[in-house]
Amino acid sequence: MLFNPVTTFLAASAITASLGAAEVKAYDKISFTNVGFDGTFFPVKKLSDVDDKSKCTCEVADKTWFSGTNAPLADYVSVHMRGPLSLSKFAFYDSPSFTVNNKRSSQDWTRQAYYDAASQAAENVTFLAKAGDASPCLGKALTYADVDGKSASSKSNILSSNNKLVSDEEYVIYSNVSCPKSGLGKGCGVYRKGIPAYYGYTGTTKMFLFEFTMPTESAKNGTSFEYYDLPAIWLLNDHIARTSQYPTNSNCSCWASGCGEYDIFEVMNGTERNHLYSTFHTFQGIEDLGTGIQSYGYIPRDTKGTMKGGVIFDSAGNTISFISDDIDFENTYAVDEINKVLASISNNETYSSQLMSISVTAPTTTSKSNAISVLKISNGIWYYLVTLITAMAQYMI
Repeated sequence: MLFNPVTTFLAASAITASLGAAEVKAYDKISFTNVGFDGTFFPVKKLSDVDDKSKCTCEVADKTWFSGTNAPLADYVSVHMRGPLSLSKFAFYDSPSFTVNNKRSSQDWTRQAYYDAASQAAENVTFLAKAGDASPCLGKALTYADVDGKSASSKSNILSSNNKLVSDEEYVIYSNVSCPKSGLGKGCGVYRKGIPAYYGYTGTTKMFLFEFTMPTESAKNGTSFEYYDLPAIWLLNDHIARTSQYPTNSNCSCWASGCGEYDIFEVMNGTERNHLYSTFHTFQGIEDLGTGIQSYGYIPRDTKGTMKGGVIFDSAGNTISFISDDIDFENTYAVDEINKVLASISNNETYSSQLMSISVTAPTTTSKSNAISVLKISNGIWYYLVTLITAMAQYMI
């Protein structure tokens, strides 16, 4: 079949407009199915003259291929927080195998990282802040975070119980496993000189749990804020923050080529400040990485009380963001316990989207490209069509 880019663009615009006309509903559980695809991204190869405004440049290497369930987010990821937010507890779990509602093929979950603000317990966590030297093309470098989560420190610290971030303030959680020396092809790839460099959290099958508050921003809005009252909890490929999370040159990060981001709970804009959306920023069936693959449903933001929830990436390509008071951050979770937590959220409180199937065979030689193919653009139309049908069907429930 011949591909007509003009027709495709017009069709995508019409479908997107139809989606905008439908009413978005509140849910306690947002799920995506068929997560993971075959694709590529471009790792950073070299950072040059990062402190010189006229010479600061970055180079990318040949494409790196990924494939399989939950790819590219099956790789190491870092955990990111943006205010207004206060974190009470955090935990990371993995499992040899877990498929939602399939006890036979599932095994228990084991906690691999933990933080408790009240007891000051910390296991396999490193808190980093973007409070280091500023570069004209990389932005501020990572440093150890002080106990407040936002100031620079010369050593690793446990966040205090008084760790509230205001709008725009962020910190990152990595593991406590140090990276080897910076270099292309090494464990952590190329990263910025002088930063505390650590691995993130890896595994095809993994779970992140959080206990937190997201109060309404108390400060008055003004031009000094970039993300006023837009709190978020999200995951990034762990290479990104080690080079640059907010670069002025896209070659200074693998993000633009699709190495992976998943927004677990994010306020998207100022008109929906109490709506938390989940979004994949990968090229699985779309070409607009910035917009990403969004859930057409939101989790309500509780601005007065404590929220508990997280995200599960299971072994069958299901990704589930959820809010539940039934989680308690145990050392281990039995299969039945997690399934019970998820099952307690009824179907009419769950929104589900299916991602497109993308299959590409890695060639014997590689060449640089923008990582966007005609196949992906065509499939993007079907993604929005399926999303529209799904949104209409679930709205009618």
